[in-house]
Amino acid sequence: MSTAEIDDEISKLEMERMTLVGKIAELRRSRPTEPVGDYTLHSSTGDSVTLADLFGEKQDLLVIHNMGTGCSYCTLWADGFNGFVPHLENRAAFVVVSPDPPAKQKRFAEGRGWTFQMASAEGTSFSHDMGFEPNPGEVWPGVSAFRKLEDGSIVRVSREYLGPGDQFCSVWHLFGLLAEGVNNWEPEFNY
Repeated sequence: MSTAEIDDEISKLEMERMTLVGKIAELRRSRPTEPVGDYTLHSSTGDSVTLADLFGEKQDLLVIHNMGTGCSYCTLWADGFNGFVPHLENRAAFVVVSPDPPAKQKRFAEGRGWTFQMASAEGTSFSHDMGFEPNPGEVWPGVSAFRKLEDGSIVRVSREYLGPGDQFCSVWHLFGLLAEGVNNWEPEFNY
């Protein structure tokens, strides 16, 4: 293939991808909502905080289901979200939830300079009930989007799992532009 033919094919596939991403988002929004209870989690200070509390003054809430301090991949995603906090919080409430105890979670977040709200799901069924802990202690990363209805009830409007190459972490897409692509790269806690 010539350079022009490759560029044309790339343009065509990028347009198809953008169309598919739009269709997927539309389909997610068209799914019936899932009523959820008002779970009690733990704030970074160890105090009880309900799912409803995490909305603050917003009607929408994004919850990142993070695997905790032992996962360098989840740390990479959280590092990236940290830069988006003002933008995210302008539109919706945003919180990262992990299974770590609040004190451990707080130390780790402070060490990384994270500015977003965090909550601990330790000792609760929240991660399991949301589909991100299929077996006890086996936590998966993902995101849930919730909406608080006028009567105060909460529904989940969509969810997605997180992983290398997803649309929520730009690192993978940037590495995809390099001569050798990702090339088996894995994130580390420190470089």
